[in-house]
Amino acid sequence: MRRTTLWSAAAGVSTVLCAAALAFASATVGNAAPALVVPELDGQIFDLSALHGEVVIVNFWATWCPPCRAEMPALDAFYRRYHGSGLEMIGVSSDRPHDRSDVTKVMQSLSYPAAMMDDAKVNDFGPPDVLPVTFVVDGSGVIRAKFTPDQTPVTEKSLTDAVLPILPQNSGAHASVNPGGPNAKP
Repeated sequence: MRRTTLWSAAAGVSTVLCAAALAFASATVGNAAPALVVPELDGQIFDLSALHGEVVIVNFWATWCPPCRAEMPALDAFYRRYHGSGLEMIGVSSDRPHDRSDVTKVMQSLSYPAAMMDDAKVNDFGPPDVLPVTFVVDGSGVIRAKFTPDQTPVTEKSLTDAVLPILPQNSGAHASVNPGGPNAKP
């Protein structure tokens, strides 16, 4: 009887771990974005599916992660520049609940909203397998880009290349972009 109980417990843990790995594996370019419903630090509810028609950047990060912290200024500058043009964003911290004050302190200097992953009502992304990881979701809910430090890091150029072509055409966002890139002369 004891052996059966241990096997059942091991199978249960294995199923949960596999489900989490499969959920994040399904968060790939070209697939529909997984569901994400999480209260932001200020108490407002972020619901990815409710942002139909908007381009959404979903960034998984942590306060203790140097590459996460290094890309945050680029994310913030991009959000500030295009938020009024159909761009939404959420920074989802994978810090532990008892580190909420550290997360809040980091986010005080940034303009985009943040949430704690452990507070999520629904997180079909699952736990990230690498930090930071950033997804760009188009207005129809399809993942159009995925950024990680070892593949394609978040930079002004990588964000511009991934996001600007899918921003709503009527926003005028494209008109404010220098077509030669960030280093071209006007």
